[in-house]
Amino acid sequence: MIQTGLIPNAHSDLVTDAAYDFYGTRLATCSLDQRIKIWQLDEQNGKWAVEDDWKAHDAAVSKLSWAHPEFGSIIASASFDRTVKVWEQLLSSTANHAGRWVEKAVLHEARGTVRGVEFAPHHFGLKLASISTDNHLRVYECLEPTAWQLSEEIDVQTIHSPTQHSRAYTAAIATPTQTTSSTEGAPASLVAQALLQQMPRTTGNREADGGWALSWCKDRYWGELIACSSGTSPLVKIVQLSPSRRPETILALTPGNENDGSITSVAWAPSCGRSYHLIATGSRDGRVRVWRVKPGEESAVENGTEAEDDEEGRWEARIVADFGEHKSSVGRVEWNITGTVLSSAGNDGKIRLWKATSGGSIWRPAGSIGVEQTEPEEKEKDDGDVDMGS
Repeated sequence: MIQTGLIPNAHSDLVTDAAYDFYGTRLATCSLDQRIKIWQLDEQNGKWAVEDDWKAHDAAVSKLSWAHPEFGSIIASASFDRTVKVWEQLLSSTANHAGRWVEKAVLHEARGTVRGVEFAPHHFGLKLASISTDNHLRVYECLEPTAWQLSEEIDVQTIHSPTQHSRAYTAAIATPTQTTSSTEGAPASLVAQALLQQMPRTTGNREADGGWALSWCKDRYWGELIACSSGTSPLVKIVQLSPSRRPETILALTPGNENDGSITSVAWAPSCGRSYHLIATGSRDGRVRVWRVKPGEESAVENGTEAEDDEEGRWEARIVADFGEHKSSVGRVEWNITGTVLSSAGNDGKIRLWKATSGGSIWRPAGSIGVEQTEPEEKEKDDGDVDMGS
């Protein structure tokens, strides 16, 4: 059973993002009204009360992210004013009052509106990544409470993609029912390069039609990996960061149709012991897709010396679920803490839940929440399974 709560009149304008803290008892919201609000859950009656409220930016706030609690009470905010700000809650002198939030850092390297921000998993230290409409992915590292250093600045659309990963590109470009290249007589690497070259190159000027999103890999074993999208392209790139070499793309995810909508949201699921990764995407064409990503072999990852003919070192991906029930732009996709249930929010006014059964090969709707009553024919349709193959 789905339980809901309501926070009436949370902001004076459209709410652009909401993010729970690590424990799920505090909620941060932001809005076009340029303000951030922190809400505290009363676990006795299930109601939310404002803990703090302040004007955070000089333009609309687009995204929020909580740092792991081992670093304290810290949030990062991204804004249309082209900045990322880091906020920290100070300890209160009285037990009955929460401490005030203060600005600790302003990161202003972006040359476009900042659309995404997310702290890295805590085992990598206090780091955060942001992505903006200049199509750059930026990674910052905290040196001290008020000093953040720009450690990586990556042009997502031109980042180096090694040829040894061409088979992975080919697998990702395949359709949901076809996971290998069907083109005969041409090497896989040439086929992949040709398909990628046919995709439209965007300059980031079409902000109304574009999508900029990012999500960190939650598993420390594979190192620092970020899935990101930029511009009007339906492409999602998995970028690998390394202290010993330049960032590179190890895999590209695209459904294969250049007319598909731009990616508005990306969510990398917690692994929870799986031998593969799950990455969810939401797009402007109303599609919610789940990708099953298979990493390369351990030896290739550790040595970092994948050879051209070393197939075991190549990452591969395929679509295991593809839903179009929103029928309008998808604004957000997010996993639960175990990576077994996916939620999506769309412009149809509904939050939909999706769950895998039968070993992960069959995905089906698990419920929805909306402001309008679900029509019978739509409800009947939602009850069907989606089998994308094993």
